[in-house]
Amino acid sequence: MLVSGPLLTPDHALSRALVRTVPDPVTERLSDLGNVPVAVPVLVLAMAYAARRGRALAAGAAGLAMALVPALVIPFKEWTARPGPLEPWAAGYFPSGHTATAAVAYLGAALLLRPYTRRAWPTAVALVLTGATAVGLILRGWHWPLDVLASLLMCTPLLLGVAWSMTYRHSDRRRRGFRWGKRSRSWGSTRSRSGAARTR
Repeated sequence: MLVSGPLLTPDHALSRALVRTVPDPVTERLSDLGNVPVAVPVLVLAMAYAARRGRALAAGAAGLAMALVPALVIPFKEWTARPGPLEPWAAGYFPSGHTATAAVAYLGAALLLRPYTRRAWPTAVALVLTGATAVGLILRGWHWPLDVLASLLMCTPLLLGVAWSMTYRHSDRRRRGFRWGKRSRSWGSTRSRSGAARTR
């Protein structure tokens, strides 16, 4: 992957076919969706809402996922030192930090909000925003297609962790409710038996 491999040739060919097929002002705006000042506040607002609704664990998991993005992306950039499609003299393009930021911020926010909307639109919007970021980066020539794909794959475990944290609270509450229900029924039946004994 670093200097040769079966994926490099189609990666370069696809990039050459796509770069600057759309006007730069359009693709630059799409790429900006992956900027930290644009994407991260969306996640922060979703985290605050989820925490206020009692899902502090999930909000913390989403924040941790975002904090891990640079910890994962930067070492890979330094290790691979891959040049860019339009800047062969530069290095550090693999994987795409903008794509990783967009994926964790928008999809993480969707995971936090979806239980309260009971609709699929948060996920749909998050996928559109993440996809628009990735497409903008490729069409503008700021990243190779494999840079973007690698970021999406790298972020998948982080998002799975956020999804797990959302189900954990729900299942834990159900278990507690079940135990309390059993205890209440047992207490009620004991009371009835003792009442019946007194009437006899």
